[in-house]
Order: sequence, then structure tokens, then C-alpha cells
Amino acid sequence: MSERIVRGRIDRSGALVSADAPLLRLQQRAGAGLGKPLALPHLARLVALAQRLHRDVSRPLHAADDHSDIHALVRIIPDADGAALEISDWRTRPMTQPQIPVITDPIAAPHGWTWECDQQLRMVALRAAPDAPSVPADWEGRSLSELFELQPDGDGRFPVLRALARQSRFDGQLVRADAGTERLSMTLSGDALFDGVGRFTGFRGTATAAETDPAVEAIPAATLIDPAFGSLPLSDPQFGRRIDGALRGPLSRIIATAETISGQFDGPIRADYARYAGDIAHAGRHLLGLVDDLADLQNIERPGFKAAADEIDLGDLARRAVGLLGMKAEEKGIRIDAPKVDDKAPATGEFRRVLQVLLNLLGNAIRYSPDNSQIWIRVDREGDRAMVTVADQGQGIDAEQQAVVFEKFERLGRTDSGGSGLGLYIARRLARAMDGDLTVDSAPGQGARFTLSLPAREVT
Repeated sequence: MSERIVRGRIDRSGALVSADAPLLRLQQRAGAGLGKPLALPHLARLVALAQRLHRDVSRPLHAADDHSDIHALVRIIPDADGAALEISDWRTRPMTQPQIPVITDPIAAPHGWTWECDQQLRMVALRAAPDAPSVPADWEGRSLSELFELQPDGDGRFPVLRALARQSRFDGQLVRADAGTERLSMTLSGDALFDGVGRFTGFRGTATAAETDPAVEAIPAATLIDPAFGSLPLSDPQFGRRIDGALRGPLSRIIATAETISGQFDGPIRADYARYAGDIAHAGRHLLGLVDDLADLQNIERPGFKAAADEIDLGDLARRAVGLLGMKAEEKGIRIDAPKVDDKAPATGEFRRVLQVLLNLLGNAIRYSPDNSQIWIRVDREGDRAMVTVADQGQGIDAEQQAVVFEKFERLGRTDSGGSGLGLYIARRLARAMDGDLTVDSAPGQGARFTLSLPAREVT
């Protein structure tokens, strides 16, 4: 049957008004017939997409009846009266397994969940290991990005969306999920799935506990999504937590949706619409950065705030920062001269906070450096101080500006959307909370050199 074209017609209401025998038989086995709404969900979604875009859409078609799986290629031609269907390469094969696969082996995630989704990221399987929190009761058929609140990585991107575009494996997608009254921070990993003819069919993977977020862990999920701040003062820890909970979730969903539209994962759209969606995702990531800054501001200004004293290597952390922001630098043609693998600077400081400071310094250097310039990162030691310096070829900072560059909300007169004016203030406060400091050395037209110094650690 793969030689002929199977034709059909949909009216404006979505009803199947004419169909060749194979399509009609499939419609009838789904419990409908001529004059009834299209009862094949995958095909109905493609018809709706073509009508929404006002253009032809060609896609693989996957369906099933009681006896066989069906794979074909469908072309949908919308018009004023509905849409015409042309289905080619119609192939059937005996059904040897349930239409929705079931994950039966929880060993891959001994303390977490195993999951599976289809090519539209709709959940088709979710199971908890015996010692893991229970999965949500209403998971079936929900979008992965609805069930798991996607969090951007250090570069502001989403590994699962990049993997969807490439139809490849992904790791390290940070998410948050509700399990009853508990709010979980988790890390998703997944493998791309393909059918017998090489068509992408979705992902299968694991969700395991991630490093806990104190702001999330301290209060139940119901409070996290409560947008009513009441009369809480800025100094109250609940204020920062509620800001984080009320804004982070909606912003993450906006970014994820905009990334999906911009990447045209659900089908082609006009180029200007894709650019608009990209702009929305960029703005969402910027606002999410502001939420992070406000949460950090509230945290570091809390009386008694103290950073952890981890054993770290500033050279290693500098290379990690370059790895996270290297793509942004490449977009501007900026070359980053990072410390070599043998360049070590053992120090004492909180690992994630030091990385946060370096990401801020390197991000600023990239943002305010001219295209096709260079950034240097060097590590050194002076006495009992281990140091890392980030130097750029930007416009530089004069003496008057250097006096206020670390002040709260100070952006040196810039009016672009590059930051909140809190990054350097937070970075210096963090450095000093680790018994270190953050300084700047610069002159107009000669770039800027920011140096983070921390207590040096002796290695025996």
C-alpha cells in the first residue's frame, strides 16, 4: 500500500468529510466515521497546526488500531473550507508491544524517578524507585516542561530543548517538581528514542535529586507559588523566598515555551515570529537573572551570613567558568585566554559562590568587550592570598567610576538591559564573606582588570 496516495478531506469544524478506504477504516476503528471530528490525535494536531500557520505541513504520521502500528507521511494543505490530506508511504506492521511503553526497571535511578516522553515532550511513563518520593498522580499526558519546572543552566540555556533540536542525549537539565506537599530539586538526564525506521519518538531517562536549594527547601510548595507578599519587609527571609517562588516558575515556563517556538520544534513558522520568540526567551532569561540577584541580595545581607570553607582551586573554577560562557564569547568573536590545566591556585572558599563570582566577572567582560577582542584570565599567589584576575579590552573605567562600581544598583550610566547593577555588589560581598576581596584596576581606553583574592591553601 506504500505506492498509492491515501486522500481525505477535513472541513472547517475539524470533521472528516471524505476519506479513502484506509483512512476511513482507521477513523472507524477509533470510534468515529464520516462527518465526525477526526479521531486520530496525532493527525488532528497536525491539521490544527497547518490551519494555524496557513501553509502546507508535511510530517511523519504515527497511528495504531487494534492490530497494527501505522507509519506514513502526511501532507496537509489548508484552504478556506478546511484542509486536504495526502498520505503516502503508508506502512503497517503487527503490534508487538503496548502503544505507550512502560518503564519497568527503576534500577537506573535508585533514589529518583524514571520517565519517558514522546516527540512532543508529553509524558507517557513515570515511575518512582521504592525509596524515592511518590510521583504526581496526574502526570500522564502532561508536558514534560509542565510536570518538571525547567531551570536554565549557567549559560541561560535548557539542555533538554537543545537535545530536542538535535534529537540527541542530554544531561544536567535542572528542574523542580512537586511530589505531594514536597518541592524537589532534581536533575534530568535522557536518551533519544527512535523507531525501527529511524524516526525520533521521544526521550527516556532518569530524574535524580539535585543539590538542594535552601530557599526552596525551607518552605512548602504552596508557599512558593503564593504571589501575595503582604507587608513583609525586605529584611525578612520570607520576602526573598516568596519573590523567588512567585516569579521563577512562571519565568521558567515563559523561557521554555519561547525557546520551543524559536527553535520551531512544533513545525515551521515565519522567520520574524521565530525572532520575536527568541527575543522573549532572551528577556525572560534577563528577568530570571534579576530574580537570582534579588534572592542573593536578600541572602547576603541577612545578619550572620557566612559562606562555606571548601577546598578549591581557582584555576579549575576559572576553566569551568570559561566552559559555561565560552559560547557567548564565540558569538562576539572574543577569544578567552584561560588558565592552563597546570595553572593551579589552591584556596579556601565556597565552591558555588566562587564560581558565581567568576561567572559574573567573565560575563561582564564578554558583555562590555568589543567584538573580536580578547579576555585574559590569570591565577597567581601573593603571600597568604590566592588570586584570579579577569582582564578585558573594553572601554575601561575611570577613577571616579571605580569608586562606585561595587555599589548597589550602580551600572556606570549604562541604560541597556545587560544587568541589574547588583552583580558586582553581590560579588564583592560574597568575596568578603569568604575572608577575601574583589578589586578593580582600570583606566579609560585600557580595559578593566578585576581581581578576586581568597585565603591561599597550602597543599602538602
